[in-house]
Amino acid sequence: MIDKNVRYTENHEWVRDEGDLFVVGITQYAADQLGDITFVELPEVGDEFAQDEEAATVESVKAASDVYSPISGRVAETNSVLDAKPEIINKSPYDEGWFFKMEAADPSEMDDLMDSKEYEAFLKEL
Repeated sequence: MIDKNVRYTENHEWVRDEGDLFVVGITQYAADQLGDITFVELPEVGDEFAQDEEAATVESVKAASDVYSPISGRVAETNSVLDAKPEIINKSPYDEGWFFKMEAADPSEMDDLMDSKEYEAFLKEL
């Protein structure tokens, strides 16, 4: 599944513009590749990240993987549901399984990311 309302990175993160905040998570493709997700280490509220900087870690039965911030900014909120139920990411990566929300330092960085059609073409090349 590919969400048409988000932008994508080559590392399979997504970001959705919700006005004041930008929501970040991993794609369905990433969740499927990882398998059953067992743990997520989220950033702290107030943490600041540059675009493409490591912001979180996700662990599964197969591997551990870093999650990179798709845009620069400051973390405003984290998804505390993932502490108890990280498997939600496998079931609903674009809705209930989001990782964190951030205030963008430079919203124009969204223009550097892939839209849904570009991401779909990118996946076909893998």
